[in-house]
Amino acid sequence: MAAAFEDILYEIDGHIATITINRPEKLNSCTPETMREIETALDMAGKDPVVGVIVFTGAGEKSFCAGADVSKQREGKMGHTGPREFAPPYLTFSQCPKPIIARVNGYAVGGGNHFAYFCDFTIAADHAIFSQSEPRVAYPTSGPVISYLVRVVGHKRAREMWMLGRKYSAQQMYDWGLVNAVVPMADLDAEVAKWCDELLAVAPTCLKVYKATFVQEFQDLLGQGDSLRRWIVPDNYRDTEQKEGTTAFLEKRKPDFSRFRAAPEQKD
Repeated sequence: MAAAFEDILYEIDGHIATITINRPEKLNSCTPETMREIETALDMAGKDPVVGVIVFTGAGEKSFCAGADVSKQREGKMGHTGPREFAPPYLTFSQCPKPIIARVNGYAVGGGNHFAYFCDFTIAADHAIFSQSEPRVAYPTSGPVISYLVRVVGHKRAREMWMLGRKYSAQQMYDWGLVNAVVPMADLDAEVAKWCDELLAVAPTCLKVYKATFVQEFQDLLGQGDSLRRWIVPDNYRDTEQKEGTTAFLEKRKPDFSRFRAAPEQKD
């Protein structure tokens, strides 16, 4: 059984639904349409009585999801809400009553990392790289995508990941508690299948109750929205810092944000 989408693949095999971002030529980065399709597929799987577990992944062996398609941002195709178009559908991931396994087969960057840590379980290939690229492309984010990470890895680690934009190996993320298992790429599908089999051996109603209880624990975060960014970010931001960050990314160079800070006073 399969449903037709443009940017993703949606397939059901037995009791397992697999959602695959199918844009490998763009490192499985997402456009607003990709996001809408992901939300639709998660809703379908959540309501399908046949589906017992959902696997979420990206096509190929290079990238799980590289976040937002920055080229669309530069072309002005993000819509009037700007970066908010690319906020991950964390409500959909959290409210889906079925357990979701992130099958991380490569780069999990920006929104791709959000996907990975909002899934119930994360199984990563040992070559996978995790990162929050937002500070390096001048992509201000607030709300649950940051706050929830604090619940998982603690304040110091979350601040390190979000404020520095460093890259981390799958093993490092396992040590931090952000990944459940790390295996060679050749063993990734077998490992995911093992976890699926274990979940399918559990009473489905119990899984629904457990997941709802875990979500209830961070329910207070889900209502935060993105108000902080709207209050703090200046009106001309897209034409200043964000333009520099986006342009530098597309030109494959380091951004220069120095001109957006006041010059230090000269010492006598």
